[in-house]
Amino acid sequence: MDNIYIVKGDIVDFDTDAIVNAANPFLMGGGGVDGRIHKAAGKMLLEECAKLNGCKTGEAKITKGYNLKAKYVIHTVAPRWYDNSLKNKEELLKDAYVNSYEVALKNGIKTIAFPCLGMGVYKVPKEIGSKISIDTAFNYSEKMDKIYLVCYSDEDYEEYLNYFEKRKEL
Repeated sequence: MDNIYIVKGDIVDFDTDAIVNAANPFLMGGGGVDGRIHKAAGKMLLEECAKLNGCKTGEAKITKGYNLKAKYVIHTVAPRWYDNSLKNKEELLKDAYVNSYEVALKNGIKTIAFPCLGMGVYKVPKEIGSKISIDTAFNYSEKMDKIYLVCYSDEDYEEYLNYFEKRKEL
């Protein structure tokens, strides 16, 4: 697909209609991607998130982007891979991507940037996370103008590139 881009970088730098936040269920900031987004967006993001009553795993909610280049932030929660009480982790991860795209479409968003959801502290295996991310991007590519899949680490970037090349051949 010509409108899906695998890039290495920091999600807060993207000048898209929306960026996706790999949030925690409380939506109150945290570490990794979540912390960087909250820091860059400013305290107004935290104030708006406080009014959203959290976010369940696999769901997605939207806020303004405030001091970010992106107009909006779509917050979604990936499954904690190490949580043995969860039996449907892959389905929940797919839901996080699908629900983020659906929220984007409902809000007229045509350009979006996703981080590697759950592949940091939530320990989603790289091969599973990259496959679900890229497969879902292909499913939504006709509805979006540009989709950026943003990898922060070299390892994630290589995993995404490898699967992306395989997926294009299907």
